[in-house]
Amino acid sequence: MSPHSTKSAPRRKLSSLKKICRYFLFSSLSTFTILTIAYFTPTKWCNYSQNACHYTICVSNTGIHTNIVVPVKNDTFNWSDYISIKDIGSDAIANYNYLSFGWGDKAFYMSTPTLADLNIVTTFNALFLPTPSAMHVQKHQVLPHNIEIKCVRVSRKNYLNLMQFINDTFQQDAQGQKIRIPQSHSSYSSFYEAKGSYSIVKNCNNWTAEGLAKANVNTPLWSGLSSAIAFHLKNSCECSP
Repeated sequence: MSPHSTKSAPRRKLSSLKKICRYFLFSSLSTFTILTIAYFTPTKWCNYSQNACHYTICVSNTGIHTNIVVPVKNDTFNWSDYISIKDIGSDAIANYNYLSFGWGDKAFYMSTPTLADLNIVTTFNALFLPTPSAMHVQKHQVLPHNIEIKCVRVSRKNYLNLMQFINDTFQQDAQGQKIRIPQSHSSYSSFYEAKGSYSIVKNCNNWTAEGLAKANVNTPLWSGLSSAIAFHLKNSCECSP
């Protein structure tokens, strides 16, 4: 083998490594740019509703996770007809005024009541593998005040569309009952078996955005972050046809 060939081999390897690094950097910057644009871009530039908007829905934002918060009952929909309020949590009290609904990875939900309990393996599986999901239902006397919460008004039809979307996310047993998971993190919340698989392309905030879209509430093109949903959350009765 000639000395020239011996010297050129490391150079080829270095050149290939530089190409890989440039490709990785370009891909990362492109992805970041696309997601940033999608973060700030609404799915609709204005919301239109033909009916008066008298029904309030709220979204709570923990900084990572979003929940849909609605009254237990109003003149259009009563959650007591679809889920036992007293069976949510362990306090067996039924006179709560609001329910919050969140969808997420079952294993992550069950094992991570706080960020201090975060587990790398569980987090990796939740993000990069299709995993079973669960619904987290929490009852409130008043709207939560210890986290960010934003409320919007929608029409009766759109409100019912959202209620149906939430209700349809629950798995049911042979008797048509929602399947409650025994483990819970508090005396006023419970987990339930849910439909769908959790992954990095469909996370808890994507679920919230899908529900809001059913209610004709504006959402971002990319709804993977809770802050994106909060940024675009506005009343669906602000524009005139």
